[in-house]
Amino acid sequence: MGVIRVLAIRTFPVRGEAGVDHASVQVGEAGLAGDRPKKAAVSLVGSDAPETRANLVLDAPTERVEALDGSVVRIGEVLLAVQSTGNACAGLYAAVGAPGSIRVGDAVVPT
Repeated sequence: MGVIRVLAIRTFPVRGEAGVDHASVQVGEAGLAGDRPKKAAVSLVGSDAPETRANLVLDAPTERVEALDGSVVRIGEVLLAVQSTGNACAGLYAAVGAPGSIRVGDAVVPT
């Protein structure tokens, strides 16, 4: 299996409105700059579910993304502790362990 990379970055500043696409974004402990507070600081999903309101769309099937559950990954400068959403939503939630920037094309590297 190849390296998983960031395919798209989105923030959702206003509940119920369309997301905003970004080429790169700063990520702090509370989540992506410009994103409204949600259940988790960051949400991730696979390329087969891009219509979900996830912050990071990765270039792998959601099933492969969900296999990262319980791990810590580095994406760009950011360290994320990923876990299941705990509900029927596709993808993963993540807490920020080290802030920094993420860019489209960055690799998802398990630590």
